[in-house]
Amino acid sequence: MKSIRFSAQEAPANLRPDTRVFGVSGSPRRNGNSDILLKSILTGVVQHDLSSEYLNLTDLQFQGCIGCERCRKDKICTGLVDGMSVVYDRIISSQGLILVSPTHNYNITSWMKAFIDRLYCFYTFDNNRPRSWSSQLAKQGRKAVIAAICEQENKHDMGFTLEAMKLPLEALGYDIVGALSVFKIFDKAGVKHDDHAMKRAQELGGRLADALKN
Repeated sequence: MKSIRFSAQEAPANLRPDTRVFGVSGSPRRNGNSDILLKSILTGVVQHDLSSEYLNLTDLQFQGCIGCERCRKDKICTGLVDGMSVVYDRIISSQGLILVSPTHNYNITSWMKAFIDRLYCFYTFDNNRPRSWSSQLAKQGRKAVIAAICEQENKHDMGFTLEAMKLPLEALGYDIVGALSVFKIFDKAGVKHDDHAMKRAQELGGRLADALKN
């Protein structure tokens, strides 16, 4: 696996996905628990002979969707030209996707929320009211796994973190093949000492790889 850094350029042309995995961490703590969890999931992917790359969103200069609706015509985000302009190519060309976020105020981080909102450009809307819609990424065998980590002790206190990743990905056409919740972890890199969580993360990566290969 490799980490990637991006600079803004023209939006990529649409591509059919390859059997590889793109991992995204929404944590503002570089090399913290979410990054470690993501890398453990990717280890499981690589052990099943699939290529992968990953990104911590705080390494990316980008902003949230501004609702300009130019993507209705262009089929990709052209209203903003920033780091996401290049990330779209990784999303389009990777059949597998991993999203990992810590819990911030019962939800995903603002970085992960902005990232997910910028995937709005992949929707195609009809002009009827209420509008029906479809996804450019649908029916392409795309698979995803999601993971969330928090200091709190139970799913109730984790709030909407998993659902905030799961529902948008399903709407975009991804089959969610697994989810992981990790509790009672706050200290930076503390998840390294949770053998059970690390094992489950690696197994989750293996499950994603198997789903993509079958």
